[in-house]
Amino acid sequence: MRKSPVIAATAVLLAATACGTPGETAGAGEDGPVRIGIVYSSTGPLASYGEQYRQGFEAGLDHATNGTMEIGGRAVEVEFMDDAGDPATGVSAARELIGTGHDVIAGSVSSGIAVQIAPLAEQNDVLFVSGPAATDAITGINDHTFRSGRQTYQDILTASTFIDDPDGANVVVLAQQNAFGQANVATVTEVLEAEGATVDSVLAPPDSTDLTPFAEQVNQAEPDLVFVAWAGETASAMWQALDQQGVLDTTEVVTGLDIKPSYPVFGEAGDRISFLAYYFDGAAETEVAEIMRGTVEAAGGEVDLFTPDGFTAAQMVVHAVSSGDDTQERIDALEGWTFDGVKGELHVRADDHALIQPMYQVRMVGEGEDARPELIAEIPAADVEPAMAG
Repeated sequence: MRKSPVIAATAVLLAATACGTPGETAGAGEDGPVRIGIVYSSTGPLASYGEQYRQGFEAGLDHATNGTMEIGGRAVEVEFMDDAGDPATGVSAARELIGTGHDVIAGSVSSGIAVQIAPLAEQNDVLFVSGPAATDAITGINDHTFRSGRQTYQDILTASTFIDDPDGANVVVLAQQNAFGQANVATVTEVLEAEGATVDSVLAPPDSTDLTPFAEQVNQAEPDLVFVAWAGETASAMWQALDQQGVLDTTEVVTGLDIKPSYPVFGEAGDRISFLAYYFDGAAETEVAEIMRGTVEAAGGEVDLFTPDGFTAAQMVVHAVSSGDDTQERIDALEGWTFDGVKGELHVRADDHALIQPMYQVRMVGEGEDARPELIAEIPAADVEPAMAG
């Protein structure tokens, strides 16, 4: 029986607060440990996402190394550093990890952080596997950067499967004024205006707690479709504001399915919302999904929206590092790689490193604590393949 990843990794996981003089452990060589640095949110507004990613990564590392926590006979050392959801903190963490000899970096859950770490990876010739950060800007940003999750373009293509005919439709995007929200506005505009729709947006500051004025703006626009792109702890207040303003009763509302604690938020409104889903516990019945669930639960965790991002990142890191010590060898190994992931067959597009994968249409059934997602349809990867970056 395998040990849980938390137990198995005790000897090789370094504390997130560990520090050192830049370069003091660099150049461990072929006989030294494989040093992986994880930049993620253990605190801040996206901490719940970060915890899912961490649990997934540990489970994926256990799976990809067959429980040995070694790659090619070399011990794996993983150092987790908190970005607190702040770009400056995230960049500082990435610089420290690179300076202390970590030649593979993974994370973050924040788009605003990931787009700033990617150039550092290229400048320092290290591999970067971005996590749940959804901005399309990550795809194709440079040769050193890959992604272990979906991107906004895939979300929007999935959302478009709910629309019979967007030609002439008035679409409003409700989002936060940050990289994630702006990316959603840009992609909805690109995808749906090409099909004849008119797209406008209502953007709220990420720290806003009174969201009624923004819901009023959406209502006043009299849209045919509202696409909601929201992340973080203010989701409940946002949905309440939309319901109070009558938006859910007067137009088609499509949004991405969020984490489990958000399910009760919708209440009686759940059946008035169409959900696109990147993932939810039970969405895929693959062997890898079962392995992930079993390993995460054995370690005391719970599978949720972004657990697969961490699991997939670990699969990619192990595959890359197994190819050799040279960063270019690792890049070559990932480009064009097709593998069995949590959601089924995943493919790393060689030209721009988009991760081609299936997506899901979902409905919410039940209310309150009994609310849960129910799969309507799996959308084939080819139907939601993003346009080529660049």
